[in-house]
Parts: sequence; C-alpha cells; structure tokens
Amino acid sequence: MSDILGPALKRIQAEVDAGFDLLLPVPQDPRAKLVEAVRYAAISGGKRIRPLLLTATAELFAADRGMAVRASLAIEAIHVYSLIHDDLPCMDDDALRHGKPTVHCAFDEATAVLAGDALHDFAFEVLSDPALTGDPFTRAELILCLAGASGINGMAGGQMMDIAAETQTFDLETVSRLQQLKTGALLAAAVEMGAILGRVPPEGRTHLRGYARDVGLAFQIVDDLLDHEGDEEAAGKVLRKDAGAGKQTFVSLLGADRARAQAHMLVDQAIAHLGQYGAEADLLRALARFIVERDR
Repeated sequence: MSDILGPALKRIQAEVDAGFDLLLPVPQDPRAKLVEAVRYAAISGGKRIRPLLLTATAELFAADRGMAVRASLAIEAIHVYSLIHDDLPCMDDDALRHGKPTVHCAFDEATAVLAGDALHDFAFEVLSDPALTGDPFTRAELILCLAGASGINGMAGGQMMDIAAETQTFDLETVSRLQQLKTGALLAAAVEMGAILGRVPPEGRTHLRGYARDVGLAFQIVDDLLDHEGDEEAAGKVLRKDAGAGKQTFVSLLGADRARAQAHMLVDQAIAHLGQYGAEADLLRALARFIVERDR
C-alpha cells in the first residue's frame, strides 16, 4: 500500500465510523435491536473504498471535507445494506462477512431485512438533510445520482442478473454488463458525487466517468480472481461460491492470467484518464493501483 493511500484509508474509515456512531444512536425502546443490527453491519467493517473515492474526488475540486464525509456515509449505507441483503438465505446464504457472522446469523433474518431497509432509507435521509449542504439543487443531484446507481439500472438490476446467472449461460459481454451494474455503478456514483460536491458541471465529468468505469471493472475482475485463488481467512468470507453455483465470471471466461492482465490494463487506463491533473490526483491514482494489488 502506498504512503499516501494507507493514511487516507485510515482517516476515512475513522470518519465514517464516527459518522455512523453519531447519527445512529441506539434508542431505549423496542427499536433498539434494529439499530444495534444496523450499527453491527455499518461500523468497523469494510475497506471504505466508496467513501474514499467520493472524498478524494471532492478534494480534487476543493469541496468541503465535512460535506464530502457526510455524503460518503450515504453511499456506504447503500453498500452495507446491499451486503446485508446479499448475505440472506434467499440470496447468497452467507454466514461470514468481514470475518464475523453476517447480520441474519448474529441477529435473525427478519431483523437483517429491516436493517438493510433502514440503511437504504438512512442514505437518502442523509443526502436530503440541509445539514449536508444548504444548496437544495446539490442535494437533489446527489440523491438522483445515488438512487440511479442503486436501483434497476444499477446495483439492484445487477444483482438480479447475478441471480439469473445461476441458471443461464452468460458470455463475456453479459458478465461485464452484470458487473458494471452490480459493482461498478456504486463505485462510479462515488466519483460522480464527489464531482457534484466540487461543482463540476456534467459536461466536465467525462474523464472522471472514464476513470470510475475502468476502476469499477478492474475491481470486479480482482474480486473474481480473489474468489478463485484467494485466502478465505484474509477475505473474511467464504470463497469459490460462484464456481460452485456454475456462474460465469471473468476468470472462468478469460482464465486467471488473462483476467489479471485485463485488470492491470484497466487500471493503467483509469490512471490515464487523470492525465490533466498533477499531484492533487495522486490519491485517486494510488486507489486505482490498490484495486489490483489488494488481497481481500
């Protein structure tokens, strides 16, 4: 991990945990179990890649750090909710996430469903709150961006395609589309939201969208490689489930060596999209390289 990335990850991890802790107090009534489940899933878990993408992009355009961190809580809440639901028995039926029991195992299935629902709603509550920014147009654009990346034309649509992949044979183009929606859309939204906070007009974000698209695809290729040949203890979850379910992945379609080469090519391409920037974009460059170098 680079000298610039390590401290940046630690900083955003601490800020996101502190934000969730502040905004999700446990009530002294029967809702307590639900909030405890939400906090269990949201605090002290995950790499916080999406919040770092958002805050690093916002920083590139001198946006307020506190505002960016608050927006990053929203995108991380969507990500965490998706993991809670993804782990449910009706979906992937996983018992381990980030090295600890999944929410439905630590609590119960009904509480896990509600915890995911609550995090989804929390995300848009955060973005619509004037505490984020007094500019209603910025808040509306952030909401539209995250909603689009989360729904039918984003993460939820990709998850449906992932379910269909258990009974259908997908070619490389379809697998790429699946992952562009399931994983890439939320990563791209993180960059887009950072640009929105930095007041970059839509027509000025083309290179950032290119960066985010390539990083998102590289991220999923590396996920497939880690699922194929990674260490379960390091990953903190059960691996090789896609192969067991008969799903086509980048590794099954390309082979491990070609998939790895493709991921490196995409990262190089992503970094090239930042060519107009100097040292101020080094964190985004380091994050792109981390995508292919990570072990979990």
